Amino acid sequence: MTGEPDNLVLVYLRRIDEKVDRLIDDVNDLKRRVPGVEENLAGVHRRIDRLELRVERIERRLDLADATH
Repeated sequence: MTGEPDNLVLVYLRRIDEKVDRLIDDVNDLKRRVPGVEENLAGVHRRIDRLELRVERIERRLDLADATH
């Protein structure tokens, strides 16, 4: 029995500890990456807003805009 652990509970606790460490690394990675995604999404929204304004201006120039605008 030389290769077997002394305490099975300790083996499971070590495995849980390793998994928690991996989860912590994954969460830290996400914390670093999410702000960049949010910034890029905000940029996309700004571009869409500008495009909407340009389309509205074009529609007005071509008298294609609804009377409700």
